[in-house]
Amino acid sequence: MKYISFFFLILTNACLFAQQADTTKKVASEKSALKFYLNSEGTHYFQVTFLNQVWLRYNESNPGTTLFSKPAPNSFDIGLRRTRIQMFGQITDRVFIYFQFGQNNFNSAAGYPNGNRKLSAFFHDALCEYKLSKGNQLKIGAGLTVLNAVSRFSQPSIGTIMTLDVPVFLQYTVDQTDQFDRRLAVYARGQLKKLDYRFYVSNPFPISTNGSAPAAISQNASFVNLAAMPNGSGPGVNHQFGTYLAYNLFENEAHTTPYMAGTYLGSKKVWNIGIGGVYQKAATWYLSPDNAGVYNDTSYANMLHLSIESFLDIPLNADKHSALSAFAGFYFTNYGKNYLRYNGLMNPATGSTATNMLQTNAYGNAYPMFGSGQIIYAQFGYLLPKKVLGEKNGQLMPFVSTQIAKYDALQSNTMVLFDLGLNWFIKDHQAKLSLDLQNRPTYFLNSNNEVKSGARKTCLILQYQIFI
Repeated sequence: MKYISFFFLILTNACLFAQQADTTKKVASEKSALKFYLNSEGTHYFQVTFLNQVWLRYNESNPGTTLFSKPAPNSFDIGLRRTRIQMFGQITDRVFIYFQFGQNNFNSAAGYPNGNRKLSAFFHDALCEYKLSKGNQLKIGAGLTVLNAVSRFSQPSIGTIMTLDVPVFLQYTVDQTDQFDRRLAVYARGQLKKLDYRFYVSNPFPISTNGSAPAAISQNASFVNLAAMPNGSGPGVNHQFGTYLAYNLFENEAHTTPYMAGTYLGSKKVWNIGIGGVYQKAATWYLSPDNAGVYNDTSYANMLHLSIESFLDIPLNADKHSALSAFAGFYFTNYGKNYLRYNGLMNPATGSTATNMLQTNAYGNAYPMFGSGQIIYAQFGYLLPKKVLGEKNGQLMPFVSTQIAKYDALQSNTMVLFDLGLNWFIKDHQAKLSLDLQNRPTYFLNSNNEVKSGARKTCLILQYQIFI
């Protein structure tokens, strides 16, 4: 017992001494990153980041929606939209390595009814890159990568998003023939003065390996299902080619990883104009009429997407720390005849009793996100001055975004989605709360098989993000 008493006496005195010492010594500066330097100059390093996005959500469900086989005209759920670990580093002057591991869309419906909710974490990225120039002029890389085409939001830095979430329709084959927007690819990327460029060639995955039963071939295009073909028939899975070019009118953007920022919160003056394109031969198939007018013949369609867009992110008043962020883009998407894909982010529902849906998964919060047609997307945000909340209380940033799509499969209907929200940057992107009100359309088929608009539905989401 006396040894225990002696130990606590020493520990107590040590603590008192430490408290006294803390009042006299200089406190070390706060670190902004978990970064381990590999050389004395700090040019070689390895860094680790962690991100968690927690959602609290109230959703007005699409007509006929069920949750665990019970009617669910509305729902409240708690979920992990994204939980990620990044590991990357400049190992030598020319060698760069990058990994990302994590999971997405984890709520109470995850894995239902026959899946396993414990098997949702996986590698998002795993790439090796070599710099052929002294600067950022030319980098060659290969592996599992987000490097992409069509848009900056096809390869988004999700920790720096201005809106609650990214415009997912720009991740054009997400979880169909890629791995959550990542692909096995070889690529070149770099910056030539004001031009930021990236090119890739990838091996798409067969759709039969994405974890869901592929849709049966029909008169509307869907991704080719090799598993449904006799051996040796069909086009196989062809390579995919993509490019994205952005010309910077002001400052160049960071080029450490292939990801592109959502907003710099006034820390940079950025304005660029980008164009992109992606092509894959015979990516989809559909039934076409034979000589007798019966839909028995199999036809194949090439996938081709083209884009033009502009991104503006600039400080407005340095003393007030106010800033502006704006983005607008026009997209031509061609997956093949009448291609349409419903998707709901972290869908809070599991089924539907409706018999007049456009697609079997058009329940919960799903809407026609992807399709062959033309799309306009825009977003705008204003970072309010620090004095609004006080110098040490963070900053507010209201935002608005909209997706307007004219998809062939929707016939005469125009799909309009809009979001209105507010960010509270408690500590920039490292700690923030986001509140988002989304309004989306619903559709149904009438007795003549015509697409008609139904009641619009609303979703309210509160997100808490911590990113270090």
